[in-house]
Amino acid sequence: MKKDNFAFILVEPREGGNIGAAARAIKNMGFTSLELVNPADHLTAEAYAFAHGAEEILEGALVFDDFDEAVGDKSIIVGTSRRRGKTRGVILPVKEGVSRIVSFSANNKVGILFGNEKNGLIKAHVDRCGLIMNIPTDTSHPSLNLGQAVLITAYEISQHFIDDMTDIPELLPQEAIEPLYFHIRETLKLLDYGFRGSEDLESAVMRNLRHLVGRYGLTNWEANMLHGLCTQIEKKLSEKV
Repeated sequence: MKKDNFAFILVEPREGGNIGAAARAIKNMGFTSLELVNPADHLTAEAYAFAHGAEEILEGALVFDDFDEAVGDKSIIVGTSRRRGKTRGVILPVKEGVSRIVSFSANNKVGILFGNEKNGLIKAHVDRCGLIMNIPTDTSHPSLNLGQAVLITAYEISQHFIDDMTDIPELLPQEAIEPLYFHIRETLKLLDYGFRGSEDLESAVMRNLRHLVGRYGLTNWEANMLHGLCTQIEKKLSEKV
């Protein structure tokens, strides 16, 4: 496992203390990359107090105004949430979820998303995740503090080590896959794969495709293959016109 390839991404955190606690948590477990999307002030006295001993992680956190910019260079995107729903894709306990993704970190960037203190991850962010990890808690009080969730997740990841990383494929970052998603969506339109009654089939396919790719990633060869399939479909359709 290459710990530098894991980024702990807090999406719109509202409390400086929680940001500081997250910085301390990832340092406790040997990680260094904290990223913040549209955060509250993260360099407050409270944030420094909770980050005790991990001030360099707090001060070195990358700050983004835009969610897409934060995840653009990640090959695998994983969310954390206690909420369930049929449109949320694969949801796994954190231990099992980590075991599925950790090997990819050998030579690929992995982003772990944490929603804000009030609402967690919203649907638009969940739709970008390959899978969702859930931290099992007692049903009488299921919610965890943001810093606690980061600590538990970082701990589970830290328990995995890879001895032989030579066979781990290099995957494309999300920003390099976006043209493929566009190509596939345009091909679906040519196939009249739109609505069936009130059901938006095109959006459902694209959402589930993002879940699939986000869970396992794509190599450059695989992306080119899918582009080629779309191009071949377009060619055959144009011949029938």
